Amino acid sequence: MTPVAFPVSLLAETSLTPIVQPTRRRVAPPAPGMVLRAVLALAVVLILGAVALPAMAATPTPRLRGDVTARNDVLTLGDLVENAPPALSDRPLFRAPALGSTGTIQTRRIAEAASALGVAGVETGGRVQIAVQRAARRVGPAEIEAALKRGLETGYGLDTAMTTIRLDNEAPSMLAPIDLAGQASAVDLVYDARAHRVSALVSLGDRQASLRVSGVVVELREVAVLARNLNRGEALREGDVTLEKRPRDGLGGDVQASLSAALGEVAQRPLSAGTVLREGDTAPPDLVSRGETVTIVYATPGISLSMRGLANDSGRMGAVVNVVNVASKKVLQATVVGPGKVSVGPNGVPQLQANALAR
Repeated sequence: MTPVAFPVSLLAETSLTPIVQPTRRRVAPPAPGMVLRAVLALAVVLILGAVALPAMAATPTPRLRGDVTARNDVLTLGDLVENAPPALSDRPLFRAPALGSTGTIQTRRIAEAASALGVAGVETGGRVQIAVQRAARRVGPAEIEAALKRGLETGYGLDTAMTTIRLDNEAPSMLAPIDLAGQASAVDLVYDARAHRVSALVSLGDRQASLRVSGVVVELREVAVLARNLNRGEALREGDVTLEKRPRDGLGGDVQASLSAALGEVAQRPLSAGTVLREGDTAPPDLVSRGETVTIVYATPGISLSMRGLANDSGRMGAVVNVVNVASKKVLQATVVGPGKVSVGPNGVPQLQANALAR
């Protein structure tokens, strides 16, 4: 190929254009006043947002609380409806049931009452009615008796530690508002010492709750009572007997009043738990049994003899039993002095001496 020749004049006039980097313009820093104004503007935006967001949020829907317990005489909107406007929560709607009782309210009536106050669209959860229980403080027989005893002590100087009050009518009780604190007191108390009768008005607070009561003051006595059943001949062990307070009238003078007096003794007949122990119910155990081989002893300041015998009777300590002298086959009267051991008096000396010499 024949090379192309360019004119010399064209080559001389062609030149490369250098790449020139553009010069960046310098930005001046903001003035302090501008920064301060920007910060203030941002703070205003944040504050306005914090105030506006709760207002923009959806208002909670009022809904029925369900079964409730009333503490006061009336039921308010807030007692029955959750998310009720605070300004309307204390508005009374219905009267509460009597103290300690339960009633019902139709949910339709609650919705209508709320709507009349400007609270519409109460959610009922499909319920037709709700139950309302009136809370109450119950003052029972024990608290009533304690109030009467305090009145007897302060008004009549009676020591009521060993007394009880048998109230007229079975288990009387008084209902009071739940927030009525303090102990019950007996006012207008009257006591007849001869008939042992007492009457008073038991009240709480400034007679906000009261009940007229009466009864008989009964004197008590501590007695020993069996804690378990005992068979005849079974010994009493520790823990088998407890002390209880029982009415003194009708107890008699033969009751036992000690926990330890009968320990180790045996029942003379079958005894059931709860029985008040009396003298004769228990006795010391027999130390000699009928048909048992015993030791017959005779002792004086100068003589001490002993021999074998056979008991014809059973007996406890100090009992007189008949025993047979095994050697002579004679029957002697002897006193039980220990387990398997009896003692004879001077009348038995000749026989004992003869037997002693025979050995």
